[in-house]
Amino acid sequence: MQIFTSAFLAILFLQSGIDKVADRRGNLEWLKGHFAKSPLSGIVPALLTAITILEVTAGALSAIGCVVIIFAWDSTVAFYGALISAIAILALFFGQRMAKDYAGAAVLVPYFVLTLAAIYLLGQR
Repeated sequence: MQIFTSAFLAILFLQSGIDKVADRRGNLEWLKGHFAKSPLSGIVPALLTAITILEVTAGALSAIGCVVIIFAWDSTVAFYGALISAIAILALFFGQRMAKDYAGAAVLVPYFVLTLAAIYLLGQR
């Protein structure tokens, strides 16, 4: 279960983070429109940078942690990947709520539950 949850988080956040790096301009334009009527409208570029860093870090730690679990039976790195994943999902959830995109916020709930389960599982020794 530790391998599967860390692999899932690695795929989720590496794909999302790499997409934000590869298509920053497209993501920025979409997010500016998404947050146009929210209190966050003036800081969208900074928020995009912050969430990109969180997602790439969460994905990288989860991927490295998955490999470490397989070869060294140590879940420490994957545990920290899951913690950063939880922070990233909370940041995304906050943004969706601020943009009043309640359906978008609701979609994040299962990911957050899985991340909490990952933190629990990866914290086991």
